[in-house]
Order: sequence, then C-alpha cells, then structure tokens
Amino acid sequence: MGDRSDVTVGVLGSYGGCNVGDEAILTALLDSLRLGRPDVRVLLFSRNPAYSRQAHPDVEVVGWEGVCRDRISEHLRRLSALVLGGGGILYNTEARRYLRLARTAQDLGVPVFVYAVGAGPLTDEADCAWIRTTLSDAAEVTVRDEESQLVLEEAGLARPVSVTADPALLLEPGDTGLELLRAEAVPAGVRLVGMSVREPGRAAEHLDEEGYHHLLANVGDFLAHRLDAHVVFVPMERDDIRHAHAVVSHMINADRSHVLHGAYRPQQVLDIVKQLDLAIGMRLHFLIFAALAGIPLLPLPYAGKVFDFAQQIGAPALRGVVREATGPLLAEVDRLWDERPTRVAHIATRTASMKLRAAETADRLLTFLDYTAPRPLDHSTAPAAVSGTG
Repeated sequence: MGDRSDVTVGVLGSYGGCNVGDEAILTALLDSLRLGRPDVRVLLFSRNPAYSRQAHPDVEVVGWEGVCRDRISEHLRRLSALVLGGGGILYNTEARRYLRLARTAQDLGVPVFVYAVGAGPLTDEADCAWIRTTLSDAAEVTVRDEESQLVLEEAGLARPVSVTADPALLLEPGDTGLELLRAEAVPAGVRLVGMSVREPGRAAEHLDEEGYHHLLANVGDFLAHRLDAHVVFVPMERDDIRHAHAVVSHMINADRSHVLHGAYRPQQVLDIVKQLDLAIGMRLHFLIFAALAGIPLLPLPYAGKVFDFAQQIGAPALRGVVREATGPLLAEVDRLWDERPTRVAHIATRTASMKLRAAETADRLLTFLDYTAPRPLDHSTAPAAVSGTG
C-alpha cells in the first residue's frame, strides 16, 4: 500500500454524533493504536468533522456523509487499512451506508478490519446483501457480543466471525467525578443512584415513551423513599436530557432528583459514575461504565444489546421497559441494594474477563497491521553492517 514509512489507518464508525458511548469506543481504539503502533497516522471519518476535530485534535478528520465516491476515494487511496467500527453500526438502513464506503475501500485495494461491531436488527435484504458482499472480503470480522454474531449469520454471512467485547471496556477512569458533580450542584454526603434514559429512535423504535417515563418515575420515587437516595440522571446523548426531565416531571419526589447538563468527555462520565452508589439504566455504555466503576447495576433492556450485556455481566435484567413491569422492577431494585456486596464482587470478576476480550480486539488489529503495514525499521538499533576482509 505505498510507502511503508507512512502508515495511515482510516477509522469509520458512528463518530462525531456527540454520543458518549461511541466516543468512548473511539477513545479506547485510538489509545490502543497510539500505544501499540505510535508510527501510525489516523484518518477519522466523522459525521461531524468540527466536533471530532475538537474532541481529537491530534487526529486528521474528514467528513464522509453526503460526499461523492470520487472525493471519498481520494482519502481512501492514502490508507494502509480501514478499521470499520466499533459500536452498533450494522442495522437496518444504516448498515449499507457504512458498508458502501468500506466496499469502495476494498475496490481500491485497501484491506478492511471489522472492529468489535454490534449488529441488529438486520432484516432488510438490501442491508443483508451488503453484509454478505463486503464482510466476506474483510481481512477479519470481530463483533462485541454473541447476538451480533448470530445476526450476521442470519444475514447470510458464511465466513468466520470472532466474538470479543465492547472496546469501551478498556477506558481508564480518572479522579474528576466529585468535582464535576459539585459543579452541577449535586448534593454531597447523600446516597446517589444514577439513572440512564434514552429516546425511542431507530435503535429502540418499539419503546413506549410515555410508559417508560412513568415506570422510571416510579423507580425514582422508590429510590428516594426506600434508600433515602438522590437520583442523578446521566445523559449519554443531548436528547437524553429531555427524556430525563420528562421522567422527573412524573416523580412525586422530584426534589430528590438532578439531571446533569454538562457536555462531558467519556472519561469524565466514567468518573461521575464512579461516585454513584447504584446504577439503573437503559444506555449500554452507561451500564459498561457502571461495571468499570465497580458499582451494582441494573440494566433496563430496550434492545438485545443491553439484554446481552446483562447476561455477560451476570446482572439481572427484566425483559422490556414497560409500565406493567413496575412491581417486578421495584422488587429487583430492592434485591440489588440488599445484595450489593455480593453483586459487586460477581460483576468485578465478569468485567475483568470482558476487558481481556476487549483487549483481544486491539491485539488482533495490531497483529493485522504488523502484517499489512510492517513497522518502520529503527536504524538506531539495527546491527551495523560488517565488511568482509577479503
């Protein structure tokens, strides 16, 4: 792929969309590349180049949505490899958009490495055809959970697929959480239960918005009454703020709740989660952060990826987020609090295992790059040539 001394790797995913989970994946991926291959230059394909340049000032960023094939090909030709993922990008109507660009890279002779992606729902035949055509020719395909592997198989992908884990599990926490909570006027010296909500959207199109607002308001009131806790809503996207306020509007104990409004980087959100005593949430990466922070967590599955994570982490998970589930959900919250020391120890063991699988994805990518674009020879350590005496 051209001059081996100038190795450029493209990264394509749902980046630039101001979603904390996607940015956590990207942060972990970039950190792994910097550590393992400091010689590699990264070209990030972003949905919002201005946002991505600000968030990652040391990375070259280009926009790709709405860009014609010829213009995008100019960037693809510079690549030694294209990393597709991670995150949940292979689902109906969206999969074809990412795979079209990946296919263009392959047509130009650029190998594609599929990095811990999530897949599903994937039933549209046009998207399934793109899956079969593009991923069959990928250098390697890794997914973050077994459900995604099954979705790809059902789409007709016949090649081997490796199951690893979400790259965000490699994110390392800092110590800014207490300061950030004080800046948001969250009271000190009280029990804090974090809650994560989300909009219906394409990833949760069957979610009953009004129903789950009432359900979580009941949970919030229960937490205030039963645990004497203060509920902190942690948005993972800006629109989560609106839905958090909708939940609060149905709470009797609304004065015992607080909705965070700051625009935080992934590590800052992880630091905030570290300050919580309990986590109850819908967003996948909020739950991943809770596992990394070592606090008891209760997933509220709105989609298969959350249910799958609950199974992997060994956490309880009710099927569905509906108003009729209030009784069982409150009983599960009560049980989770009473059993928290045991739950924390169990989750810590599972999380350590998942982190090893997440690291495996990074190792696979580095091994692939070493083969595809070998590291430049360090002449300062190379043995000196010995001339013959004749």
